Amino acid sequence: MSAYLEIKSLTHRFGGLQALTDINLKLEKGSISGLIGPNGAGKTTVFNLVSGFYNPSEGDIFVAGKRINGMKPHEIAAMKIGRTFQNIRLWSEMTVLDNIRIAQHYQLGYGAADVFFHTRRYKEREAAISKSAAELLDVFKLSEVAEEYPKNLPYGIQRRVEIARALSLQPDLLMLDEPAAGLSTSDVADLIEYIRWIHQKFSLTIWMIEHQMEVIMTLCKDIKVIDFGHEIAQGAPDEIRSNPVVIKAYLGDGTI
Repeated sequence: MSAYLEIKSLTHRFGGLQALTDINLKLEKGSISGLIGPNGAGKTTVFNLVSGFYNPSEGDIFVAGKRINGMKPHEIAAMKIGRTFQNIRLWSEMTVLDNIRIAQHYQLGYGAADVFFHTRRYKEREAAISKSAAELLDVFKLSEVAEEYPKNLPYGIQRRVEIARALSLQPDLLMLDEPAAGLSTSDVADLIEYIRWIHQKFSLTIWMIEHQMEVIMTLCKDIKVIDFGHEIAQGAPDEIRSNPVVIKAYLGDGTI
């Protein structure tokens, strides 16, 4: 299998603060991999660098063999990389359906003149996007809340909407930033099955940050651990569970 995402010697600084130092990583196409570590370890910074919100101070990021340093978030999204956030970022004043539709803006294929004159191209593309969004909601059993506002929905359903929105980009790589955050025990169990299902159905490469070790250890074949911006371990779940450095820095005795 080939590496879909490759990170080489990734280093990042915020002013005088060194947030990441020499991070290296390869994600195999079709895999489910995890990135874990204590709060403040630099995990979300890694995600923000890969998704274009920051530009690396040093090092390189490659997606499907293409160097993406310096690309904007919408350009990276157009490369079929979908992403969720630790704090849910749905447009609360838009319906669930419109949240899914708007995520496809990069592939609209029409310009301002088409919008103003309501050209055939505009109508056809809008109809196609609406159909695609409706089909996605149906797949994720969200059709009944299509016209609801996300702010009025239970937290677990909001998480599902956010993942569905990321999948509306038709990504090859789906990056999940703490998808189990704020979920109840039963919702976490449902999430595990949900992620397993979308991985198979959409043939995705999935990379996740997560503090719920049940999620990471159940789903991920490969896990990287960072602490204070440095890599401290990488391996299969059993290796990470028993690694004394990881136990001391993050897991603690008897955590899992």
